[in-house]
Amino acid sequence: MCRNIRTLYNFEPSATHEEVHAAAVQYVRKISGFTKPSRANEEAFERAVEAVAAASEQLLSELVTSAPPKDRETEAAKRRARAAERYATA
Repeated sequence: MCRNIRTLYNFEPSATHEEVHAAAVQYVRKISGFTKPSRANEEAFERAVEAVAAASEQLLSELVTSAPPKDRETEAAKRRARAAERYATA
Protein backbone atom coordinates (compact mmCIF):
# COMPACT_ATOMS: atom_id res chain seq x y z
CA MET A 1 0.00 0.00 0.00
CA CYS A 2 1.19 3.49 -0.78
CA ARG A 3 2.35 5.26 2.38
CA ASN A 4 0.74 8.52 1.27
CA ILE A 5 -2.76 7.07 1.30
CA ARG A 6 -4.26 7.58 4.75
CA THR A 7 -7.17 5.78 6.37
CA LEU A 8 -10.31 7.83 5.75
CA TYR A 9 -12.87 5.77 7.63
CA ASN A 10 -14.27 6.42 11.10
CA PHE A 11 -13.03 9.96 11.63
CA GLU A 12 -14.96 12.88 13.01
CA PRO A 13 -15.61 14.89 10.92
CA SER A 14 -15.99 12.46 8.02
CA ALA A 15 -13.58 12.46 5.10
CA THR A 16 -14.21 15.22 2.59
CA HIS A 17 -14.61 14.76 -1.14
CA GLU A 18 -11.19 16.40 -1.55
CA GLU A 19 -9.54 13.86 0.79
CA VAL A 20 -11.15 10.95 -1.05
CA HIS A 21 -10.13 12.42 -4.42
CA ALA A 22 -6.53 12.92 -3.24
CA ALA A 23 -6.38 9.28 -2.09
CA ALA A 24 -7.78 8.18 -5.46
CA VAL A 25 -5.09 10.20 -7.28
CA GLN A 26 -2.38 8.55 -5.15
CA TYR A 27 -3.81 5.10 -5.85
CA VAL A 28 -4.02 5.64 -9.61
CA ARG A 29 -0.51 7.11 -9.66
CA LYS A 30 0.80 4.08 -7.81
CA ILE A 31 -0.78 1.42 -10.01
CA SER A 32 -0.16 3.28 -13.29
CA GLY A 33 3.40 4.32 -12.50
CA PHE A 34 2.65 7.86 -13.69
CA THR A 35 3.15 10.88 -11.48
CA LYS A 36 1.65 12.98 -14.24
CA PRO A 37 0.28 11.16 -17.27
CA SER A 38 1.08 12.20 -20.82
CA ARG A 39 -1.59 14.00 -22.83
CA ALA A 40 -2.35 10.70 -24.56
CA ASN A 41 -3.12 9.05 -21.20
CA GLU A 42 -4.56 12.03 -19.35
CA GLU A 43 -8.22 11.26 -20.08
CA ALA A 44 -7.93 7.60 -19.04
CA PHE A 45 -6.03 8.64 -15.91
CA GLU A 46 -8.74 11.14 -14.88
CA ARG A 47 -11.52 8.62 -15.58
CA ALA A 48 -9.73 6.12 -13.36
CA VAL A 49 -9.33 8.70 -10.58
CA GLU A 50 -13.05 9.55 -10.71
CA ALA A 51 -14.04 5.85 -10.70
CA VAL A 52 -11.78 5.07 -7.73
CA ALA A 53 -13.04 8.15 -5.86
CA ALA A 54 -16.68 7.19 -6.48
CA ALA A 55 -16.10 3.61 -5.34
CA SER A 56 -14.23 4.87 -2.26
CA GLU A 57 -17.00 7.29 -1.31
CA GLN A 58 -19.59 4.54 -1.70
CA LEU A 59 -17.52 2.19 0.46
CA LEU A 60 -17.02 4.81 3.18
CA SER A 61 -20.73 5.60 3.26
CA GLU A 62 -21.72 1.92 3.59
CA LEU A 63 -19.25 0.78 6.25
CA VAL A 64 -20.51 0.43 9.83
CA THR A 65 -18.66 0.18 13.12
CA SER A 66 -19.35 0.26 16.83
CA ALA A 67 -15.94 1.82 17.53
CA PRO A 68 -15.90 5.49 18.52
CA PRO A 69 -14.71 7.92 15.83
CA LYS A 70 -10.98 8.67 15.75
CA ASP A 71 -9.55 12.13 16.25
CA ARG A 72 -7.49 13.41 13.30
CA GLU A 73 -4.96 15.25 15.46
CA THR A 74 -4.35 12.24 17.71
CA GLU A 75 -3.84 9.96 14.71
CA ALA A 76 -1.49 12.51 13.09
CA ALA A 77 0.57 12.66 16.29
CA LYS A 78 0.83 8.86 16.30
CA ARG A 79 2.05 8.92 12.67
CA ARG A 80 4.67 11.56 13.50
CA ALA A 81 5.89 9.54 16.49
CA ARG A 82 6.19 6.37 14.39
CA ALA A 83 8.05 8.29 11.68
CA ALA A 84 10.43 9.85 14.21
CA GLU A 85 11.19 6.40 15.61
CA ARG A 86 11.57 4.85 12.17
CA TYR A 87 13.88 7.54 10.79
CA ALA A 88 15.81 8.38 13.96
CA THR A 89 19.55 8.32 13.53
CA ALA A 90 21.64 6.92 16.32
